[in-house]
Amino acid sequence: MDYQAFRLEVSDGVAHVALAKPAQGNPIDGQFCAEFSELTIALDQRKDVRAVLLTADGPAFSVGGDISAFVQDLDNLPTQIKRWTAGLHMGISRMQRMNSPWVAAVHAVCAGGSLALVAGCDYVLCGPQARFVAGYPGIGFSCDAGASVTLSRRMGMARGRRFLLANESLDANGAIAAGLVDELADGETLGERSEAAARRFAAGPTLAYGEIRRLFLSAGNQPLETQLEFEAQALARIAASADAREGLTAFRDKRKPKFTAN
Repeated sequence: MDYQAFRLEVSDGVAHVALAKPAQGNPIDGQFCAEFSELTIALDQRKDVRAVLLTADGPAFSVGGDISAFVQDLDNLPTQIKRWTAGLHMGISRMQRMNSPWVAAVHAVCAGGSLALVAGCDYVLCGPQARFVAGYPGIGFSCDAGASVTLSRRMGMARGRRFLLANESLDANGAIAAGLVDELADGETLGERSEAAARRFAAGPTLAYGEIRRLFLSAGNQPLETQLEFEAQALARIAASADAREGLTAFRDKRKPKFTAN
């Protein structure tokens, strides 16, 4: 597919996904939503993708929702939102259930739905100029893109709720302290360190990563016994994989494992 809102390149097991409308601030608009759904389908189907690195072109990571598109037809905006979120939310759901872990590298302002997207990644790095903006209440809106889930899981329920209700903005250090970001890199090494993180995931046991990612999706809303059974079933599936055999024999033989399953 010829994407307009994204740039996609795959090398050495890492899918490099960049938000690619820098002149407009990489907004979340109808095109973004439709293409993100298609993008996650493509990534999930590709056998050469073992990790995903999310970045953005231009001076902003993303300004969030496209206000200019919102105000064009306010009477039909509720219908448009249902149409746009159909693609966006399906893509986010699929993103969360992929085997491949997601790494995000945020270099500048990241607001609204793009912040929710970043918070849903497995490992988040940012540069010193990064700024994380709730955004939604500032225009009188509630949240979307999984923000209520991803922010509460990263920051905790009370802190995530306060962040959104108070329309907060966090700098890089504040985001680290709140649990929104995992690693702070200086501007010169952000790209190098995020690439290294993605490659570490790409070299790891992709099938096991996928089971872990999906187990954490259900961890907060299932009874203990149900979650324990989910864990047992997932572990049994992994035990039958070539990667599990490789991991066990490599440990026995005191060598580094080479994981290849996807």
